[in-house]
Amino acid sequence: MAEQKPARKGAVKAAAKTAAKGRPAATAGGADKAPSHKPRRRREHAFPRVQIRIGDEMVLGPGKVELLEAIGRTGSISAAGRELGMSYRRAWLLVDALNRMFPDLLVKASPGGSHGGGAKLTEYGMEVAAAYRRVEERARIAMQEEMARFNVRVDSD
Repeated sequence: MAEQKPARKGAVKAAAKTAAKGRPAATAGGADKAPSHKPRRRREHAFPRVQIRIGDEMVLGPGKVELLEAIGRTGSISAAGRELGMSYRRAWLLVDALNRMFPDLLVKASPGGSHGGGAKLTEYGMEVAAAYRRVEERARIAMQEEMARFNVRVDSD
């Protein structure tokens, strides 16, 4: 059995005062005593996640913009959906929502068939995607400036 250390001078009085205040007394040797300083947390990473609300129910966010960019690269809604790991139906519904969100078409789709279809990101769609990326970058810069003193490193998504 481990030998118990004798209480240090004044520890008995401090324990009595603590007990009088309704708090449990620390054990001899201060084993239950809380550390005198808060341990420093590691530097955290953060990134902005920008969502732009348009009207009451429509939101332009990173997923829809990624889809626009993928359609621009692939020329196809289904290929863009596959690239992003989503079904054709999900990709088509998002394109439909995007086209209803703005006054001009962002994606112009051609029906499939024997000649093949396809989708084209319009000039307007390219401008919307680029504007969103600029907003995202401005938000990242603002977060870097504001969060630096809190030991938070702001990264790109």
